[in-house]
Amino acid sequence: MMKDGFSGITGHDVEAGIEDWVRLETRRQFFRRGGSALGMAALSVLGAEAAQAGQAVGAAQPKLPPYFLPGRKTRAKHVIYLHMVGGPPQMDLYDYKPVMQEYYDKDLPDSVRMGQRLTTMTSGQARFPIAPSKFKFARHGKSGMWVSELLPQTAKMVDDMCFIRSMHTEAINHEPAITYMQTGNQVTGRPCLGAWTSYGLGSGNQNLPTFVVLVANPTNTEQVQAISARLWQSGYLPGEHAGVSFRSSGDPILYINNPDGVSSEVRRKTLDGLRSLNELNYKIVGDPETHTRIQQYELAFRMQSSVPELTDLKSEPESTFKLYGEEARKPGSFAQTALMARRMVERGVRFIQVYLNNWDTHSNVAGRLPSQCRDVDQACWGLVQDLKQRGLFDDTLILWGGEFGRTIYSQGGLSRENYGRDHHPRCFTMWMAGGGSRGGQIYGETDDFSYNIVKDPCHIHDFHATVLHLLGIDHERFTYKHLGLDQRLTGVEAARVIPELGA
Repeated sequence: MMKDGFSGITGHDVEAGIEDWVRLETRRQFFRRGGSALGMAALSVLGAEAAQAGQAVGAAQPKLPPYFLPGRKTRAKHVIYLHMVGGPPQMDLYDYKPVMQEYYDKDLPDSVRMGQRLTTMTSGQARFPIAPSKFKFARHGKSGMWVSELLPQTAKMVDDMCFIRSMHTEAINHEPAITYMQTGNQVTGRPCLGAWTSYGLGSGNQNLPTFVVLVANPTNTEQVQAISARLWQSGYLPGEHAGVSFRSSGDPILYINNPDGVSSEVRRKTLDGLRSLNELNYKIVGDPETHTRIQQYELAFRMQSSVPELTDLKSEPESTFKLYGEEARKPGSFAQTALMARRMVERGVRFIQVYLNNWDTHSNVAGRLPSQCRDVDQACWGLVQDLKQRGLFDDTLILWGGEFGRTIYSQGGLSRENYGRDHHPRCFTMWMAGGGSRGGQIYGETDDFSYNIVKDPCHIHDFHATVLHLLGIDHERFTYKHLGLDQRLTGVEAARVIPELGA
C-alpha cells in the first residue's frame, strides 16, 4: 500500500478521508465553499490515482490536510490508551523515594506543601503524617529505571517504555480530573482524545468502529469510580467520531444483531428504506448528524459479521495466553481487554480506550495495590511483546496512567504495614511505549516527598500535544470550527510538544 510524504498515513487513509469529505458535502455547501470544493474534487481524483499507482517515481501526491506535520517519519497509526481510573500512587510504583523512610510518621513540612489545596477528605485532619512506601524497589534495564516489586513483568521492559514522572494537573477530584485528562478540559461536553484521533486520521477498517472503548473489571472492587459515556463522546465533532463501547458479556455491542424472526435480507431492506428517508430529511434540513445516523446504521450492519470474528478468541494459540496470562481467558478481565486491543489494532481500529477501575486508594494500600498491579503487570508486558513480535509495536502508541497522583502523607490511620493516600494533582507518573516514543527515557523529577516537581514539568496539554505529534499532527493547526471559534484539543493556553519523549 502506498505511503505518502507523511509516513504513517497511507494512500488508502487519504483516499478514505477524501471520500468521507465528499460524502458529507451537500449541493448548498458545495456552492458556498466555491473554489475550495472544486479543489477537493480534484484532490479526490489525485488521491484515487495515487492510491492505485503506488509510490511511482514522479507520481502526483495528494495535498494533505494542513494539520499534518510535513516530511516527518511518524510511525504511530494506532493508540491504545490504558487509563487507570482513580489515580495510581506514584511513590508506590515508579517514583522511588527512599528518603521518606526517615520521615515515617513525621508531619509533611509546610515548606513542601506551600499552602496547596487539599481535598475535603483530608483537609480536616489534625496531622499529615508521612507514609513511606512499604514496597521494595530495584533498578532495571539500561535506563536504570526504579520499579516497585509489585510490577516484576513490567520491570523487564523498561527500556521499551518512556516514563514521565512530572505530569501535573489543576483538577483535584475524579470527575473533572478524568474529563481533563481525556478531553483537555475539566468541563464536560468536549471531544476526547479518541474522538480527535478518529477525526484527524479517519478509519482503518470500514467494518469496525474507528474508536472503541473497553471497560475492564478489576479483581478488587473496594472503591470503584463512576465511568460514564461522557468520557468517550465526540462533543462538537460529528457524532461518528464518538467511541463505541464493547461489552464483556453477552452481545459485545447492543442491538447490532437481528431480532428473532428478522433475516439479513429484511434487515437490509429496512436499512435501505431508512437511508432513503434520512437522505430526504437531510436535503430539507441539512443537519450533518443525519449523515452520522446513516453511516452508523450501515456500520452496524457490517459489524454483524466483523464483530463476532473479532471477539472470538478460539483462534488464538496457547502461546498467546502464556504472554498475557491465564486471566486473558476470563471475559472482562484487564488481560482480556489488552488482548482484544491487540486484535483491534491488527484489524485497523485507530484508537482503543481501556479503563481499569479501583485505583482510588484512600485506605488499605497494602491490601488493594498488589491486586491492582497483578491485574495489569503481565497483561501490559504481554501486550508489548505481542505487538513487537507481530511487527505492530512501532505503529502503535501505548499510553498508561491515571487522572492524578496520590499524597505522600497518609489519609486516616498509619502503620508501617498499611496506610491510605489522598488525591494529589501536583505530580504523578505516566508511561508510553511504541508508536515513535523514546524507549528508556525517564523525563521529569519530583522532590523527595513526591509532592512538587523540581525538573521538566509536563502538563496535560503538553502531553496531548506530544501524543498528537507522535501521530503526525500539529496540535496548533488541528482545529474544528465551533461557536465561531477554532477549537482544539490543547485549548487556548500555551502547550508544547516535548521532544525528549519522541524517538
